[in-house]
Amino acid sequence: TPNGQQAISASRDKTLKVWNLVTGEKLFTLNGHTNWVNAVAITPNGQQAISASRDKTLKVWNLVTGEKLFTLNGHSDSVNTVVFTPDGQQAISASSDNTLKVWNLATGKELFTLNGHSDSVNAVTITPNGQQVISASWDSTLKVWNLETRKVIATFTGETYINCCAVSADRMTIVAGDSSGRVHFLRLEGMREI
Repeated sequence: TPNGQQAISASRDKTLKVWNLVTGEKLFTLNGHTNWVNAVAITPNGQQAISASRDKTLKVWNLVTGEKLFTLNGHSDSVNTVVFTPDGQQAISASSDNTLKVWNLATGKELFTLNGHSDSVNAVTITPNGQQVISASWDSTLKVWNLETRKVIATFTGETYINCCAVSADRMTIVAGDSSGRVHFLRLEGMREI
């Protein structure tokens, strides 16, 4: 969590657990998924978490009470990962159904779908300014999307599956790892800061 006091783990046992990092004790278990939980993200204010599961859903949790607030339905295959926008108002999920979905967290509704990958989307990150989304896929591509226009603004094609991606601390470079063990450092020309 942002205050460094708690951690949340996601498991193949279909649960998430919230841990006290000072004492090491389990605070509570979050139940509700019907298949493996692949990923979890925490809002910037540390009040909520969202989990992504192989059961094709995402769930939003209150981290103070442990209560499930709502379930996000819309993907047709495993949800592999999820991130929050910097303002904590939206979440972006990546799925084995080859899509990314953008969700409104106030309403629990899908805002729109980003289509363009031809295989499972394994990773997603968002730039610090909240304007670009970066996705990595088994179709050997990394795509940079403009969140406002919903269009791809750049594509990098590797030689094999791209498994992960991140924006570096300089806020100008994208780092992506592929299944051959290579790490790619990509800088978008013509963009000031992402």
